[in-house]
Amino acid sequence: MARPHIEPFCDRDVNFKGMRLPGFAPGMSYKMLSFDVDTGACSMTVQLDGGYRQKPGFSWSEYEMMVIEGELQVGARTCRKGHYFFVPAGYSMPEISSAQGCLLLMMYNSGEPSHEEATEHHALAQTDLYHDVDSYLDIPWVVGNITKPSVASGCMIKLLNYNPLSHAMTFLYCMTPAFYQDNISYHDCAEESYHLWGTSWMMQFGEIPTGGYFWRPAYINHGAFASEFGCIALGRTDSKLFNYFHYNPWSNPVENADRAEARIYQRDPLLYKWMLSKDHNHPHSPKDFEQTMVRRGDELGHDTKHKSDGHRHDHWHGHHHHDHDNEHHHG
Repeated sequence: MARPHIEPFCDRDVNFKGMRLPGFAPGMSYKMLSFDVDTGACSMTVQLDGGYRQKPGFSWSEYEMMVIEGELQVGARTCRKGHYFFVPAGYSMPEISSAQGCLLLMMYNSGEPSHEEATEHHALAQTDLYHDVDSYLDIPWVVGNITKPSVASGCMIKLLNYNPLSHAMTFLYCMTPAFYQDNISYHDCAEESYHLWGTSWMMQFGEIPTGGYFWRPAYINHGAFASEFGCIALGRTDSKLFNYFHYNPWSNPVENADRAEARIYQRDPLLYKWMLSKDHNHPHSPKDFEQTMVRRGDELGHDTKHKSDGHRHDHWHGHHHHDHDNEHHHG
């Protein structure tokens, strides 16, 4: 999902535009949240006017959809606020309509929005991947520690979609009132979030209100975080979510990527041996800025001469292990 960094953004600050792509029925408007200029993949908030009606058909791109407000009629079913859909490419949906109008979040993952009128699935559609659920009523909240290291307590999630090959995820998350996490994080994956309700705070950008959105590529710092009264948001990642935590707000994405590489080297050197690391495998490991950054107090007379730089070990500890008159010594 190669899209530019979009943060902060609130869709309440822009106007709806009429959807005029072939195949889509009139009465559909959108606000573009993020867009991939190479593939046409995008995320949008979509308004369906009262009386909207879309004939059965499929999309050439897989897409995900969440009802934000109002009621959406899908065939004979009435889907209300919080209903989530994962629709594979080529999967024919029944007629979609809205008598009073509704607000949707729509995310096309592999291509531009499209609608091909059809009452049968495409022959190559992976129909077994389709699923939909009332995410507000039919899924319980669970603690947000499915990834390690985990976020602070008070962040809860509901898993909506999981790709076992890429480990990409779509999930609801909430911050409970008075939630606070004081560290900074980044990830190896791109991540996306849309505030369905409530307000949270982030150190880099301040308050993120209802309708607040971001698309954040890998290795970009974010945090600390807080929410005074709580919030509910939909989040997505394009691969495995791993939390790198630290307290250096000035590190850049290149330094963060090097640190992530260094952590793999330290945690699993045999795996690192087979990884492509720049133009060769570094015998002394990549840089981890937390092991080489200037520490508070260095300018106050503290010894730095013998401080480890992360690549050597020094036996100087600031005191003697032995007497000079003793035969046992380190040499």
